[in-house]
Amino acid sequence: MIWRVPLAALAGLALFAASHYESEIAEWRRQREDALKRDGGWLTVAGLFWLHEGPNRFGKDPGNDIVLPDGPAQAGVFELHENKVTVKMDGQTRELWPDSADVAKAGRLSLFVIRRSGKYGIRLKDPDSQYRRDFHGIEYYPAMEEYRVTAKFVAQPTKIPILNILGQTEPMESPGYVVFHLNGQELRLRAVLEEAAAKQLFFIFRDQTSGKETYAAGRFLYSDLPDTLDKGGQVVLDFNKAYNPPCAFTPYATCPLPPPENRLAVKVEAGEKKYGH
Repeated sequence: MIWRVPLAALAGLALFAASHYESEIAEWRRQREDALKRDGGWLTVAGLFWLHEGPNRFGKDPGNDIVLPDGPAQAGVFELHENKVTVKMDGQTRELWPDSADVAKAGRLSLFVIRRSGKYGIRLKDPDSQYRRDFHGIEYYPAMEEYRVTAKFVAQPTKIPILNILGQTEPMESPGYVVFHLNGQELRLRAVLEEAAAKQLFFIFRDQTSGKETYAAGRFLYSDLPDTLDKGGQVVLDFNKAYNPPCAFTPYATCPLPPPENRLAVKVEAGEKKYGH
């Protein structure tokens, strides 16, 4: 006896799968916006000050090297000496490691050290930032499963120069590239690793919507690592999760720009659209 699944049942299964996927993307987007808005999120980044060699005084007084919107008139001193940053506050001196969770507090403000292309700066986070107060949500393309594609990962480890929005260039480790089909074309994107122990592939890309419907500098996308990073394999690219870099939300981020090989000659009408204040 041959069992046949009624067409209505098949249609119901397809509708359930589509609805489940749309719910997954909606939840991802909710978490994404929550992360932007939370204390310490990118919407709280309200300043970036590059340090000069020697003492850099900071506080609310206009006479400081770094003038803050809150805290004491003379909050303390950042000292840059031979690629080492220390902070002196309340009679105590301690080292601050760049691009770490080490923080100096002044009033409601949090101050972190960053390092970019050999330069050291102070990133200011303000929970009362104008960018946080004025945030009005993100506009998205409708979630479409055809923009969730399986790609072939080709292992080709190398270092590539990545330019950031400030015009600085830093090398990043690239374990290889992916090949996939989208809108009837075979395309490829080169992946980079944000750190040696990264658990995801990171893609920085532009497409034919960039500067029109989406953020001009490009967008970000992550995928899981293939089972064998050194031998290749398959990965899933879900462009419905393509999102704006932090520079779309604050002028004080130092976002990386897409390498030349990641400028796609197709429209990727999925993920986040451009954000405007």
